[in-house]
Amino acid sequence: MKIYTSFDEITSIKSPVLTIGTFDGVHVGHQKIIHQLNATAKEIGGESVLFTFFPHPRMVLNPSNHGIKLIQTQEEKLKKLAAFGLQHLIVLPFTLEFASLEAATFVEKYLVEKLAMNTLIVGYDHQFGKNREGNFNFLCEQGKIYNFKVIEIPAQDIDSVNVSSSKIRKAIENGDVDTANHYLNEQFSLEGEVIEGKKLGRTIGFPTANIGKIDALKLIPAIGVYAVTIELENNEKYNGMLNIGYRPTVSESKELSVEVHLLDFSKSIYGKRIRVYFHTKVRNELRFESIEILTEQLKTDEKFVRNFFSSANN
Repeated sequence: MKIYTSFDEITSIKSPVLTIGTFDGVHVGHQKIIHQLNATAKEIGGESVLFTFFPHPRMVLNPSNHGIKLIQTQEEKLKKLAAFGLQHLIVLPFTLEFASLEAATFVEKYLVEKLAMNTLIVGYDHQFGKNREGNFNFLCEQGKIYNFKVIEIPAQDIDSVNVSSSKIRKAIENGDVDTANHYLNEQFSLEGEVIEGKKLGRTIGFPTANIGKIDALKLIPAIGVYAVTIELENNEKYNGMLNIGYRPTVSESKELSVEVHLLDFSKSIYGKRIRVYFHTKVRNELRFESIEILTEQLKTDEKFVRNFFSSANN
């Protein structure tokens, strides 16, 4: 997959078949569009092109109060897109100037003059350009003028619910990682570095790896305990139980912590970057009356997590 950060970097693309969007999460709806993109390109003897932006438009259009965290970091998104066999990826900086472009100008100056687009594939209810005037009907009219074809992919229904990045973000924010994973067609994950903690967990038989240096734009699931898989830098994987929260039983800290207890693991991984894959939520974070009661609850959590992975592997 060739990656461009400017249209000026593009020399020649044969009969470009294009789709446009932010593609946060690259969920099952996005995946169907990409499959259609590749199939159409192969059918006409052209090449597949995905045009996306960074940062997310909401961060630029409402910088002081956009309230958005992303399902994926930019690096994660590019890696997932590459796995689908795309031939070309255009990643343009999203700016206020770009946002002010009228849809007709965008089509003429970029898609026609710079790219010589053959076919445009869009998702259901896709809109772009100033005041979101670039809808399907508009694109069809432009296609007649500039001789390109427009294909619309209908709404993607999974269990009668339309898939969208917004709905996946909401599920993650609510701790419903099962639904998010279903729509992403993979486990939601995040990456961070194992940092020094207060080492209280080891005193009660549940040592934890504290995860810090997580990308500031990355969405973190709701407070609670989760069954997770950890992938180390050497690609080794271990199951574990992870807590997101403020550790109310042992701390009065107002700083959110992300810490994981790995099952059957005793190595030192301080300073290592690890990736966490979320499988399901175990329970909400609770405040216990004593360390002893907390310890008993952790034993119950561990039993649940072990049973979960045992069932998943059978």
